Amino acid sequence: MNPFPTVGAQEATLFDHAFRLMTYMGAPVFGFMMAALIYSVLHFRAKNTNAGAPTEDGPPIHGHGAIPKIWVGVTTALCLVVMIYPGLTGLAEIRADRSHDVEVKVTGSRWVWALEYPQGGFQADELVLPVGKRVKFDLTAPAGDVLHSFWVPAFRQKLTTLPGQMTYMYITPTQTGDGHSDAAFRVQCSELCGLLHSRMQLNVRVVEQAEYDKWVAEKVKK
Repeated sequence: MNPFPTVGAQEATLFDHAFRLMTYMGAPVFGFMMAALIYSVLHFRAKNTNAGAPTEDGPPIHGHGAIPKIWVGVTTALCLVVMIYPGLTGLAEIRADRSHDVEVKVTGSRWVWALEYPQGGFQADELVLPVGKRVKFDLTAPAGDVLHSFWVPAFRQKLTTLPGQMTYMYITPTQTGDGHSDAAFRVQCSELCGLLHSRMQLNVRVVEQAEYDKWVAEKVKK
């Protein structure tokens, strides 16, 4: 079973790898915790007597010896490892290349997304991108608005739009797709922003370069 949606961008593979790695590292910790919990419930449970159930709590149990120290040491080491890899190393890889072929300005406001293509000087009601080209997103929100989060499931990355400020995100689509046939290709606000949060969506189309050029030419004519 593949728990992930469509992998539609170069950066998405980094996120999926990080998720799998942390799942593998967390599974033994989760297993140990569940085993300790089940053992404690079965072994230390209160037993009814002829006089009825106990009316007071038992004496507190304090951890001591090597086991608590080993537990703290192992979990601390795991935290440090994931902070460095894939945390800091993955972040450095994502931010390493600041070049771009296409630029899109995205404004999130209650409760719509506004798209502008500065290179062509036009606005659009859907996000259309050429496959294999690096895209720079300029993300913002109007002053006085609330926080929104720009997210395309197929691209994995998400970033908050801040009122009155500009943030940036870079994505390189690696396969064509259309939100009408694959729900992973859609812009979705992923930060609770009010009454119509769930409807704050836009269709995404990733197309071949020739189709993208034709679409841009049509938009510029208008």
